[in-house]
Amino acid sequence: MPERPAHCYRYFDTPAYTRKEYIRGVPGSKITKFDYGDPNGDFQALVRMIPLEAGQIRHNALEAARVIATKHLQSVLGEKGFHLKVRAYPHQVLRENKMMAFAGADRLQDGMRRSFGKPAGTAARFRAMQPIIDVRVALDKKDVAKQALKLACAKMPMPCRVIEVN
Repeated sequence: MPERPAHCYRYFDTPAYTRKEYIRGVPGSKITKFDYGDPNGDFQALVRMIPLEAGQIRHNALEAARVIATKHLQSVLGEKGFHLKVRAYPHQVLRENKMMAFAGADRLQDGMRRSFGKPAGTAARFRAMQPIIDVRVALDKKDVAKQALKLACAKMPMPCRVIEVN
């Protein structure tokens, strides 16, 4: 069975590495806003995207899921017809031990000796069934919200499910 594209950072077995005040060179999060649509709107239906297993999701995957869900909702419901909330902030700093890949590189690098790595990005850690994205819509527009979150599930590195919460 072929590996999925996010297999390097999908699971975690190390302690948290989140103290950004002590880490130099942490790249910023790609997620710019966590609330979209009309946060004060009167919406009765809540549709939620949840992971089926524990893991971590990189900030660029969260942003890609947010973008595709927001575009679908805005094209069908308009700017004020929904409220989308990203429920996670990527605190976890990911490290990468970069290896050189050219002729003579073996004389310039140490391999796995002192291989702590440099910050390469950030991720959010999730438990199974912990909400990732919430969408609130009118009762008759639940199917639109479900379709938007189904599109967003394709951007996640782990299997996800879309559920209704009422």
